[in-house]
Amino acid sequence: MIYHLLPQAVWAAQPADQPYRAPSLVTERFIHCTAEVPWLVQVANTFYRHEDGAFVILCVEETQVTAPIQWEKVDNWRFPHIYGPLSPDAIRAVVPFPRTASGEFLVPEELQ
Repeated sequence: MIYHLLPQAVWAAQPADQPYRAPSLVTERFIHCTAEVPWLVQVANTFYRHEDGAFVILCVEETQVTAPIQWEKVDNWRFPHIYGPLSPDAIRAVVPFPRTASGEFLVPEELQ
């Protein structure tokens, strides 16, 4: 399983029958993901802690992704990057990403 985080409002606007196209597909040519929940929480707290609003986690079955996936090194760690739209068939779950009152992201119970 690989994971992708995004604002809940963005996911709510996503048509259920359409492939998901993260904004990073335009700016960076891929969708950012991680394969480890602790890294997901660290990334969320580093880059999104001060952003308002709820976030969700897409739980993606890597073997069902039809776009190319490349595991690329970032800061001495390898992250899966999806080079194309994400098919709805590859998304196994959408999990709310819990936060504290100060905005800190926490590991969701479903992913412990």
